[in-house]
Amino acid sequence: QLRLMESGGGAVQTGGSLRISCVASGDMGTINAMAWFRQGPGKEREGVAAIFLGAGTPLYTESDAHRFIISLNDAKTTVYLQFLELKPEDTAMYYCAAGTLSSYRSWPIPTNYDYYGQGTQVTVSS
Repeated sequence: QLRLMESGGGAVQTGGSLRISCVASGDMGTINAMAWFRQGPGKEREGVAAIFLGAGTPLYTESDAHRFIISLNDAKTTVYLQFLELKPEDTAMYYCAAGTLSSYRSWPIPTNYDYYGQGTQVTVSS
């Protein structure tokens, strides 16, 4: 079993920066990727960024590639998401996910992940 615990969310103003974290504890087993998803009010869960543990390869949705940075600690047990320029539309609950993915292309699909954390709320005011 693997447990994921997010932290670092909060309220920020438009244009501000923030970093959220996710600590993985337990048996990583065959997990080869960790990702961040978000779900805003009345919206479906969507992928924000992912990172493959072996090579540390980061992947982003095209629209967010220049505003978010996903990274891992050296032990590959903590994944971070750095927001560089927040917008009100970034307001959402952010969830950490871990899974065994067969390809880079499969990262944005929520059902490809076996584990999710409880989420951390990010609220951006204009």
